[in-house]
Amino acid sequence: MFDLKGLSKAIQQIAEEKNIPQEKIVEAVESSIAAAYKKEYEKRGEVVRAEVDLKTGNAKFSQVKTAVDETVVDMTEPAEALAEAGPPTIVREGQANPASESEADKLPHYNPDRHILIEEAKKIKPDVQLNEELEFPLETKGDFGRIAAQVAKQVVLQKIREAERDSVLSEFKEKEGGVVSGVVQRFDRGNVYVDLGRATGIMFYNESIPGEHYRIGERMRFYVLAVQGDARGPGIILSRAHPDFVKKLFSLEAPEIADNTVEIKAVAREAGSRTKIAVVSHVEGVDPVGCCVGQRGMRVIAVSNELGQEKIDIVEWSEDPNKFVTNSLSPAKVRLVEIFPRREARALVADDQLSLAIGKGGQNVRLAAKLTGWKIDVRSQANPEQVLEEGVAESQTPKEEPQPQV
Repeated sequence: MFDLKGLSKAIQQIAEEKNIPQEKIVEAVESSIAAAYKKEYEKRGEVVRAEVDLKTGNAKFSQVKTAVDETVVDMTEPAEALAEAGPPTIVREGQANPASESEADKLPHYNPDRHILIEEAKKIKPDVQLNEELEFPLETKGDFGRIAAQVAKQVVLQKIREAERDSVLSEFKEKEGGVVSGVVQRFDRGNVYVDLGRATGIMFYNESIPGEHYRIGERMRFYVLAVQGDARGPGIILSRAHPDFVKKLFSLEAPEIADNTVEIKAVAREAGSRTKIAVVSHVEGVDPVGCCVGQRGMRVIAVSNELGQEKIDIVEWSEDPNKFVTNSLSPAKVRLVEIFPRREARALVADDQLSLAIGKGGQNVRLAAKLTGWKIDVRSQANPEQVLEEGVAESQTPKEEPQPQV
C-alpha cells in the first residue's frame, strides 16, 4: 500500500537530520495515518490506531476501546447526549452554581465509541482487566481525501517537532551545570541569544559579565545554568557571570581538577573584575595552586582571557580557619589572625599591606569573606583598636538576586 523503499528512506533521513530515534519517526507516521483514516472513514469520538509494517509496506488499522464499568465511568448519560443538552445554565452573581463541583471528582461519561462494558469485554478476552485497552480490527484503506491527507501531514510534523524538542531537552539536560560553546546570534532588551547548534540559548542581562561586549557571529563559552522544557521548546538559560563557570573553565584547563586530584573547594566572584578560588590537593606531593596556575601561568591566563581579563587569585584551602583566612587575603601578607565566636576573624597586617589587604573599594576583604564564610575585619597591627573604613566584610551579601525564569 505504501512505497516501502521511499518510506524507509525518508524515516532514516529524518532520524539522522533531526537526531531522533527511528522508532519516534515511525510512531509519528503511524499517528498521522491513523488520524487520516479516522478523518476519512470513522466517527469523531473513536480512537483509531495504525501499525505500519516496514518489511511489507502495509498498514493495519484498529479501533481501540477501554474496558469499563460504573466505577470508572458515568453511566447516567451517554456522551453523545451532551451535545444535544443545549447551552450551559447561566448562573447570576450571588447564586449558587450547581456545576461548580470539582471536575477532578467527576467521572468521564460512558461513550460506546471509546468504551466497552467489562461484561462484554470478558466475552472477547476472559482475563480482561478494568481500564485495559482492546483492539478491534478495521477495514484496511489506502485512499484518503485531500483534507484527511492534510490532517496526516499536520500530525506527522507535530509529532516530529515534539520528538525533536524532547531529544534536544534530553541532550542539554545532561549538559546542565557544564560549559557549552555557542555563537552569539542576536540581542533583545539586553538579553543575548546564542546559537548552540540544535537549539538556541538565552543569557539574561544579569547573567552576562558587566562591561563585556558581545558581537554577532562571535563564538564564546557559556555555563548552562538551567534547562527548562515548555510548549515552545527547551529553554536553555546560559550564564557567564556564575561562579561555577570559573570552576568548569579550570577543570577544562587543568587535568588534575578534571580527575579530582585537585578540588576547587570555594569560589568568590565579582564577575568582570576579580575572582578568588580556594583549592586543595587530595594527593600528597601535588601542589594545588601550581596545578591551577600552570607552567608560566598558562592555565590561569587561559581562564582569565576567556573571562575578559578578569583577575583571578588562587589560594590554598585549609581546615584551619586561621590559615584559611590568612591565605584568603592574598596577595597581602597577614601578620596575625584572631579568631572570635560566630565565625568572626580579625586580621592584623603591617601598614604597608593595609591597602592591599582591603583592596580597592574593599574588594579584596569582601571576596575573602565570601570565600571563607567568615566575617573578616582587617586592621593595622600598629593600631589594632581602630576600625578601618571598608576594612570589615560580611561572609554573605545581604540579598541574593533571584534566578531568571522563562
